[in-house]
Amino acid sequence: MRDKKMTGYHAASWNEPIIYELGNKGRRGSIIERIEEEVEAAVGDVVEHLPDKMRRKELPKLPELSEPEVVRHFIRLSQQNFGTDSGIIYIGTCTMKYNPKVNEALARSTKIADIHPSQDTETIQGVLEIMYRLKKWLCEISGMDEFSLQPRGGAHAVYTNANVMKAYHKSKGEIDQRNEIITTIVSHPCNAGSPAAAGFKVVTLYPDEETGYPDIEALKGIASKNTAGLMMTDPYDTGVFDPNIEEYVKIVHEVGGLVAIDQANANGILGILRIGDVGADLCHFNLHKSFSAPHGSCGPGSAPIGVKQELSKFLPIPLVEFDGSNYYLDYDRPDSIGKVAGFFGTVPCFLKAYAWIMSMGLEGLGETSEVAVINNNYLIKKLLKIRGVSLPWGKQHPFRLQEARFSLEKMKVDTGVGTDDVNRRIVDFGVQKAFTSHEPWIIPEPFTPEPPETTSKEDLDRFIEIVRQISREAYTDPEIVKMAPHNCSISKIDTSPSTDPKKWAMTWRTYLKKNKK
Repeated sequence: MRDKKMTGYHAASWNEPIIYELGNKGRRGSIIERIEEEVEAAVGDVVEHLPDKMRRKELPKLPELSEPEVVRHFIRLSQQNFGTDSGIIYIGTCTMKYNPKVNEALARSTKIADIHPSQDTETIQGVLEIMYRLKKWLCEISGMDEFSLQPRGGAHAVYTNANVMKAYHKSKGEIDQRNEIITTIVSHPCNAGSPAAAGFKVVTLYPDEETGYPDIEALKGIASKNTAGLMMTDPYDTGVFDPNIEEYVKIVHEVGGLVAIDQANANGILGILRIGDVGADLCHFNLHKSFSAPHGSCGPGSAPIGVKQELSKFLPIPLVEFDGSNYYLDYDRPDSIGKVAGFFGTVPCFLKAYAWIMSMGLEGLGETSEVAVINNNYLIKKLLKIRGVSLPWGKQHPFRLQEARFSLEKMKVDTGVGTDDVNRRIVDFGVQKAFTSHEPWIIPEPFTPEPPETTSKEDLDRFIEIVRQISREAYTDPEIVKMAPHNCSISKIDTSPSTDPKKWAMTWRTYLKKNKK
C-alpha cells in the first residue's frame, strides 16, 4: 500500500528557451484591424502628433509568437515553479498560508483592476471606503489610534516608522541628541537595517543564554538620552513571545524614547493580544503574511504602519479620511514625513485583507491564532523525536507560538549534513524549503518551519516524515542529501556570489551585447 505521507514528487523539467529565442519573424498572436477610414479622417496621423523625441527610431524588438506558443511557454514555466497550490510551504517568519480564491477573484474584478489611482476621488468612493474601514479594523486589532496603508513591505514599514520617530524627536528639538535605535538580535534583521538606513546608530541586544530573552539590566544600561527608540519583533523569530515587553517599554519611555514593535509574526496572537495595550507607540502588520494576501513574487507586499495619537500627525501622506458623507485623501498634513511610496498603497492587498477579516470576524481571528499555535507545537513535539534535531532554549520555552527555530547542529557535527543541505533535499519531496528566514545565524545550523492555521494534520505528518527520512539519509548515506535536489527542474547550483561584472546580464538586450549575438 502506498505511503500517503511520502507521496512521490518530481517537478516538470522543460528545456525551455527564453521567450526571445522562440517564434519566427512575422508570426503574430493576433492581427489588429486597420482603423476605419472615417476615424482616420477625423483623427489624422496620430504619430505626427507625437513629439519627435517620443517617437521610436525603430520598431521594438519583441518576441514574435502565435498565441498557442505564448500559452505553452508560460504553462511550462509555471510547471517548473512551486507554490501553495502545488504543495506545502513552510518558510519560517513569513506565514505563507492558504489564500482564499474568492479573495483573488475579488481583487481581479474589473471593478478594481480597471481603476486608475489618478482618478478623481469622487469616482473611487468604494475603494476608499474599503481602505478607510481596513485601517480602522487594524487600529482595533492592534490597539493603535491611526494607520497608514502606504508601506509596501516589512522593511519598508520599519524604515517608515524610523522616520516617524525621527520627525517626532525633531519636533521636540532633540533629533541631534537622539541618534540611537536599540534592537534585539532575534528580531527581524530589518529592525536593525531600516533604522540604520534612516541614519540612526543601531545598538543590538543579545538574548540571555538561560532564558532566550534580552537581559533587562542590559537594556537599562544602554538606554539613555541618546535613545530615539526601541525597534524589535515580538513574538521573536524563535517563536518566543517576550513577556518582558511591558518592562522594556517602561525603560525606553523613561529616557524619552519611543517603542516600535514589528508585528510581522502576528499570526499567533491575532485577536488575543493587542501590542498597543502593552505600551508600544508604533507597529506594523504584513498583510501578505498574517492577513492572507499572497506572499512572495506574486504578492505584492503591503505593510501598514500603526501609531498612537501623538504620532499620527507625522504619518505619510495621504491618509484616507471620511467627512461623514465622502471618503477623501488627506494631503493637508504639514507635519507629515511626506510620501513614502507612489500613489496610496497596494490596493489588491487591501481588498484581500479586508475580505479575509470580514469573513473571519473577531472570533475567527482568535481561532486562526489558536490553530496556528496548536499546529506549531504539534510539529515541535514530533520533530524533536528525530535524530539530529534540537530546539535551543527548549527547556525554558518548550511551548512556542507560530514558529520555532530549531537547530541541526548535531546532525551537522555527526554527518556533515547541515541546514543548507537539508534545505535542498526537502524540495525533492514536494515541500518548499522551510529554512530561509533565520538570519543571523546565532543559532547554529538553524531551520524555522512555520505551519500556519491552514495546514492540515495530514500535511504536518507528511512534513514530519520527510524530515525523518532526510535524517535517516544523513546518518546512513549523506551524499544523497548533499547532492540534492534530485527531483527538481534545476539541479544543485553554485550559490557563491558573482563578483565579475562581465558576467552580469540583467536584460536580454545586455545578454546579447555581452555575447555579441
